[in-house]
Amino acid sequence: MRPIIEKSGLKAHKDFYLGFSPEREDPNNPDFNTRTIPKVIGANHPTSLQLTKALYDEVIVRTVPVSSSEAAEATKLLENIFRSVNIAMVNEMKMILDRMGIDVWEVIHAASTKPFGYMPFYPGPGLGGHCIPIDPFYLTWKAREFEISTRFIELAGEVNTFMPFYVVNKLVDALNQNQKSINGSRILILGLAYKKNIDDLRESPSLKLMEIISEKGGMADYHDPYIPKLGHTRHYNFEMKSVELTAKNLKGYDAVLISTDHSVYDMNFIVKHANLVIDTRNATAKVKTGREKIVRA
Repeated sequence: MRPIIEKSGLKAHKDFYLGFSPEREDPNNPDFNTRTIPKVIGANHPTSLQLTKALYDEVIVRTVPVSSSEAAEATKLLENIFRSVNIAMVNEMKMILDRMGIDVWEVIHAASTKPFGYMPFYPGPGLGGHCIPIDPFYLTWKAREFEISTRFIELAGEVNTFMPFYVVNKLVDALNQNQKSINGSRILILGLAYKKNIDDLRESPSLKLMEIISEKGGMADYHDPYIPKLGHTRHYNFEMKSVELTAKNLKGYDAVLISTDHSVYDMNFIVKHANLVIDTRNATAKVKTGREKIVRA
């Protein structure tokens, strides 16, 4: 914005004041909202920083000033890269332990009992949302100007990007065990949103799952109580409506793939009436009957 405004002849930090604060949001977080999440602020001039702080202090419980706009943006990038790298690590652990016959969810739960030096992250069908799948690569792009390769960031991106393909491979194997091919099979995706209990579709791995299934000759429908209708998105052009979650409909699909574990889902009901369940979120952990139908992915 600075060069655009300065085309008028005005000078930053003299005729107008300029500060920057990266977004920190966690949709549907019951413990934090916009007001209570600490707000990082930066500016490249002391007066601009002071005024930026005065503005946000009116509405935010705590502001966190840093020395520059660049430092504020780097803070945001570090937060998202931290999550991206750790999610990639646990996704890779899931694939390794699955091959070894070890339950990754049991291992995560046990590791979480350590009161220091460990923070749990959870595997899934891929990354979603407007930050973690995208923001780390801003730094990758910028680092090239300084002749630095971001190997860790890019490797994490490769692992996370591969996860929808891994899930579909597990689906193909499970269908094969039931003497079925993915080509011609009817698959119901449970949950389109990128995380549970919200209606946000941005970068959702569910959309990629639907694309891969379709490319392999399968027919993918979806159910999501928060997204009754699916239309054109940034990368996809699906036109469909959420399928009603009834016993009859569940029985009509060759497999049900749990991509987003919304709290409203009755997993006992779903497993009871489905022919096959592919669970990417450990959503069926407490289901007692019909476990022979469940495949972890």
